[in-house]
Amino acid sequence: MKTALLGLGLTAIVTAVLYLVWGEAALVPGLAMGVVATGLQATASGILTPVREAPFKQFVGRWGIGMGLRFLGVILVGVAVVVDRERFPPLPTGLGFLGVMVPLLFLELRRP
Repeated sequence: MKTALLGLGLTAIVTAVLYLVWGEAALVPGLAMGVVATGLQATASGILTPVREAPFKQFVGRWGIGMGLRFLGVILVGVAVVVDRERFPPLPTGLGFLGVMVPLLFLELRRP
């Protein structure tokens, strides 16, 4: 729950910055990719949390699933840009995703 709230807050901040730079064209990609990044990170974090203290074999399996989910987000950014480049311009779309995902990844490392 905490990851989701942080992600939504980051989505608002990143989208506001993108709006200041690119105008209205950045609203949809900023919001959409921020929400995608938040959802994927919250899911990946939820999958990993129960096995943080588990044996390495269990931990690494779930860690791999989380990395796969995050990679799925990168693929979704590419698909969005290719399918509807007018609505999802490359730079705002990529920054909308990474501007939320990267801080959430670093915040995940700080959790006990």
